[in-house]
Amino acid sequence: MSLLTIALPNFVAIEGLAGQTKQQVEEKPRADQTSSNRPEAGELAAVESVEAINTLGVAQYPRIDVDLSRQMLSVIDESGKVTKVLPISSGSGGWFVSEGERRRAITPTGRFRVYRKIPGWRKSPLGLMYYPVYIAGGVAIHGSPSVPRRPASHGCIRIPMYAAKAFYDSTPIGTVVLVHQ
Repeated sequence: MSLLTIALPNFVAIEGLAGQTKQQVEEKPRADQTSSNRPEAGELAAVESVEAINTLGVAQYPRIDVDLSRQMLSVIDESGKVTKVLPISSGSGGWFVSEGERRRAITPTGRFRVYRKIPGWRKSPLGLMYYPVYIAGGVAIHGSPSVPRRPASHGCIRIPMYAAKAFYDSTPIGTVVLVHQ
């Protein structure tokens, strides 16, 4: 069996079969990841090890998995395999005022479905969103020029601009989105 490894900027390695793995995210390389054997950022590589693999989820249906504790979004296909992984920035937890109301910047957790998509730029009371994919009320997964690897949004799930249109195009209305700590 072969696992897929995706190396992204700020990620050491992201490994696995989605139905059987949890992504490993580290800020510094492990001893076995020297510059000679570590994939370049964005490069895909196969690995033969299944050591230290935890469960991401056992349900075998296509879905988007948003892990708030790791600030990471995984696209999972119908066979349970992770097909895409993106860094995110979720709700900061701080307070803000919008339309005269004081609110808390929290990304809701739970099981949602994509119910609305807007192509291109969308102006909201809290700012601009690029290719927003709505999952709960005004909460959307959308492109943003600012996606720090920490919670920093008003509650939406920010993804990098370069991935926003492709994510929008590949995520149909009705797609299940699981948001968890």
